Amino acid sequence: MQTQPAITQHLSPELAQIFLEGLPEHIRTGLEMRAKTMNYPVWAVIEMAIAGYLDEEALSFVDCKPKLE
Repeated sequence: MQTQPAITQHLSPELAQIFLEGLPEHIRTGLEMRAKTMNYPVWAVIEMAIAGYLDEEALSFVDCKPKLE
């Protein structure tokens, strides 16, 4: 009996890495720098970028206020 893979609500780090590798270097670097600046994982930044494109009311970079340590 074959089971269906679990559907998650977030982009996996592995899939985010594959996605990043397919992007032009300047876009990849920009996403990685944004993630570092915000202290967020890059998969979350990619999700926000896609969500913001698809739905202007979605959580975006402007909504994020990361804690600075």
